[in-house]
Amino acid sequence: MKWQKDMAQLFANTADGVWVSGPEGEIFFWNEAAENILGYSAAEVAGRPCREIFCGRDGSGNRICSWPCPIKGQLREGEAVQHFDMMTRTKAGETVWLDVSCISFPSNDGRIPTVVHLFRDVTAARQIGALVRKQLSQGEPAGLGDSAEGLSDKLTQRELEVIGLMRTGATTADIADRLSISRATVRNHVQNIFSKLKVHSRLEAVAYANRLIPQEAAAGA
Repeated sequence: MKWQKDMAQLFANTADGVWVSGPEGEIFFWNEAAENILGYSAAEVAGRPCREIFCGRDGSGNRICSWPCPIKGQLREGEAVQHFDMMTRTKAGETVWLDVSCISFPSNDGRIPTVVHLFRDVTAARQIGALVRKQLSQGEPAGLGDSAEGLSDKLTQRELEVIGLMRTGATTADIADRLSISRATVRNHVQNIFSKLKVHSRLEAVAYANRLIPQEAAAGA
């Protein structure tokens, strides 16, 4: 179908995962980035209700993915849907957090709209944020200095995403591709992180973050 080819071309080079769901929630389109993030191929999800693939929940464990779809309901009524975080699992069973945005294509007959969903993996940023909040709620841990306060109060959400990817060994080019931003923007974020955390290298910045995220905490988040 022509629209599928157009969609594939439009989202071919984006690092964001993209899926398109029809009026009944059936998946029409699934891009390569979605495959990379969640592990499902386009052939595995085609025609299936997206609620079966994602089984999404919010931070309190409440179901986001259900039928009737609350997101489609809002869009059908002409309400704007702000981007939101959703917990799901990969094909391999790993828990991941996604930041999801929606673009609606309303039907002329008032039916439930077709929706383009864009999503990115924000698991690392949420792990850092959760650990920082826990550390602060328990008081400043020994040997940590002002690091907990520094991360929670000084780094933006985007900077948390960048330092989270830095912890995985991602290069400037990797981070730019993953976050769909320019390499110059990545370098600016990195320099801001250095300045805010009072460090002078990526190694120091990663070590700083690692002191807040023990391996066992990151694995269980």
